[in-house]
Amino acid sequence: MKLFEHEAKAIFSKYQIPTPSGGMATSPAQARDIATRIKGAVVVKAQVLVAGRGKAGGILFADSPQEAEQAAERLLGAQIKGVRVQSVWVEEKIVAKRELYFSITVDRSNRCYVIVASSEGGMEIEEVAKVSPEKIIKVLVDPVYGFRSHHARQIAKRLGYKGGQMLDLSTIFVNHCKLAMDCDAELAEMNPLIERADGKFVAADTRLIIDDNALYRHPEFMKRPVEEAELTPQEREAQKSGLAYVKLDGDVGVIGNGAGLVMATLDAIKLYGGNPADFLDVGGGASADMMAAALNIVLSDPRVSVVFINILGGITRCDEVAMGILEAKRRVGFVKPMVIRLVGTNEEEGRQILTDAGIHVLDSMEEAARRAVEMARAGGK
Repeated sequence: MKLFEHEAKAIFSKYQIPTPSGGMATSPAQARDIATRIKGAVVVKAQVLVAGRGKAGGILFADSPQEAEQAAERLLGAQIKGVRVQSVWVEEKIVAKRELYFSITVDRSNRCYVIVASSEGGMEIEEVAKVSPEKIIKVLVDPVYGFRSHHARQIAKRLGYKGGQMLDLSTIFVNHCKLAMDCDAELAEMNPLIERADGKFVAADTRLIIDDNALYRHPEFMKRPVEEAELTPQEREAQKSGLAYVKLDGDVGVIGNGAGLVMATLDAIKLYGGNPADFLDVGGGASADMMAAALNIVLSDPRVSVVFINILGGITRCDEVAMGILEAKRRVGFVKPMVIRLVGTNEEEGRQILTDAGIHVLDSMEEAARRAVEMARAGGK
């Protein structure tokens, strides 16, 4: 579960992590009133659950209440990466002497949390790792021993701080990690964590993603309403149909049954130089209705030039899947090419059904991924 920035900042504040003062606005007039109370330059931020909103025009600066009102008017109702802005967060503008990065996330390969810090804040950490990998600090958190003050002080020292500043920064780091542990966070991030001219630190921007599997421990999050405006049109449709869908940036549409299989499919597409357009898991039963819904969602993305359907039949029979694909194709009526990999229970019967319908079926995921990538490069031919 992704939290809005203003929700994350409220939690960060509870853990004694300084954040800029601000307020929520759902109208330009409210944004003006908040800026008037702040009495200074402000930042007007679109409250949408997408990364990279700044580059997409979702963060504007204002030197007066009137400019804050104008900025809110521009943002409210606008689309940021396909998501409609329904509210903005208006907060004081912090003048930065230096911008840092600090986060805690899950390192699945090492089966523990990992701290990631950098002296290059204010930009995407992936870009920092690519351009200046020596500026990335990574510290694995021992699941038993945990993250202690001396770990935090070492990170602060490696960022170039000493004395009182080092102690202040290490306290923020320790509180940050406690927050992540208490909230069962998949990601808790401060970017940037600003050093002000007076030497104090402020978390100017925060992100918090809660592990859905731990929501039973957090009734306050379970009661939180999820508004449709938080989702892209494809995500809304997937939610209604009970499908797991994540929109990506490529041109190869992906449909599979099982999260692990879909992840492996994305990896295979990348291995052959392609770019997946989505992650879509139809789950254990790929019925005609489910396949039709999945195809509708994938094909609603105009960037998709070919659809790669990867089915591993276990409890689900491949002949039923094949009939579901044909029925879905009939209902949707799409003309974009499909690449289908079908193996598992009753796979011979399933392949025969599709072959009789003039649809070629492969049994190798690697070969299917390679072919899908080649077709995408050829513009879906």
